[in-house]
Amino acid sequence: MSDSQRFPVAAHALAYLAHMRAYAPEQAVSSAALAASMATNPVVVRRVTAMLARAGLIGTRTGASGGAWLLRPPQEIRLGEVLKAVHGFAHLGCPPPGAEGCPVGQRIPRQVSRAIAAADQAASERLDGITVAELLGEG
Repeated sequence: MSDSQRFPVAAHALAYLAHMRAYAPEQAVSSAALAASMATNPVVVRRVTAMLARAGLIGTRTGASGGAWLLRPPQEIRLGEVLKAVHGFAHLGCPPPGAEGCPVGQRIPRQVSRAIAAADQAASERLDGITVAELLGEG
């Protein structure tokens, strides 16, 4: 799975769990059901839910009655923390190394890297203002 897929899959999964009111192990939603909701493979969902579980956003259980559930209300889960949980970042690429001896080539990669870092920070800060509940129009 590409880096660019993790955040949208994570946000969708959390919103679906909130929609299904999955707040306890007895209400767990299977990775197959989550995957069907976003037309992707259950393996993709399991990789992302494992990351969300490590971040303490969801609980998971394996096996025939396995699945995932929210550990916090959707009003308390901010998309900025979801982005961090899946090691997301602004997908603006990375600058080429630049040519040695070229006054522009030696300086621009560092400057472009700084600009990308600033954009990543701005995206994270903006996402901190949006909750999972708001994705569902409940916030």
